[in-house]
Amino acid sequence: MKEKATLKQIAKELHVSVSTVSKALNNSPEISEPTKVRIQEYAKLKNYKPNIIGLNLKNRSTKTIGVIVPNILNSFFAKVFSGIEKVAEEKGYNVITCISNESLEKEVHALDMLSNGTIDGFVLSISEEAQKLGEFDHFKEIIKGGTPVVMFDRVSDEVACDKVIVDDYESAVNATQHLIKLGCRKIALFSAIDNLSVGKLRAKGYFDALEKNNIKVDDKLIIRTDSEEDFNQKAEALFKAHKVDGVFAVDEHTSVSSIKFGLRHGYKIPEELSVIGFADGIWSRRMTPSLSTVSQHGPEIGEAAAKLLIARLESRDQEGFQTQVIQTELRQRDSTRKL
Repeated sequence: MKEKATLKQIAKELHVSVSTVSKALNNSPEISEPTKVRIQEYAKLKNYKPNIIGLNLKNRSTKTIGVIVPNILNSFFAKVFSGIEKVAEEKGYNVITCISNESLEKEVHALDMLSNGTIDGFVLSISEEAQKLGEFDHFKEIIKGGTPVVMFDRVSDEVACDKVIVDDYESAVNATQHLIKLGCRKIALFSAIDNLSVGKLRAKGYFDALEKNNIKVDDKLIIRTDSEEDFNQKAEALFKAHKVDGVFAVDEHTSVSSIKFGLRHGYKIPEELSVIGFADGIWSRRMTPSLSTVSQHGPEIGEAAAKLLIARLESRDQEGFQTQVIQTELRQRDSTRKL
């Protein structure tokens, strides 16, 4: 690998001032064309790269957005990222992405690494571990230091910043209400994300929908855990011991698994068992039967979050913070009967 040259080295070897080199590399009209060409070609030959952090400290802008997502394998986060990238490109911004892998330590490291002048602001969703521990000081410190943050999906009321969410509670009420309209009365609630804010809100929507329809909650039909392995064991036991006619699943894993467990235990779907999941990845459409889902419109969430951040970056005197709510959509497929 070539050793990278510095402005001072180039200036010394070409017998010009550092200021002349800097102006030539920035196409300044103060420098003659022959001198510009000579310096630029030599800098290229010597593998010169500008000191981005140094420039950022001087210019106070990088035109770069930092994105931190908890899990890139989750189709929802991939869709959100596509929306962020679309808006960033349209507005002339670059995007640097880090994955926390649901780890508080990795989340803190990503914030520290990128907030040293590499980026102008963050779009992020809180890691599972940070939510579980209620640890949000790292976000507050970044914001206090002058770096704007926009949170999406998994947010915290403790952190004062712009946010983009879907109405998880109302979406869950509507999904459960739909199952009730189909004639379901023994509706199971499945969650493998009960330690997350979105999981709690969706579960609350389920309980309130049952209450509004005078349907007694049956604790034996409820699985709320924060582990996919734990869920699988409990779901197997539930299907063996109890009869259900509907399932509301609040995350992608339990949504897909509901159909697998139902079929394995002899249910005809949707004739005997209707399933609605809070997921809209590729498996929802490709499964047999295909899964009826609450679609969160990931790309729209990403676009809204990127627009909020860029607006704040380009108008630093904005007061107060916004919370934008993106409307969900119930997409009926083969896992629910038609009304």
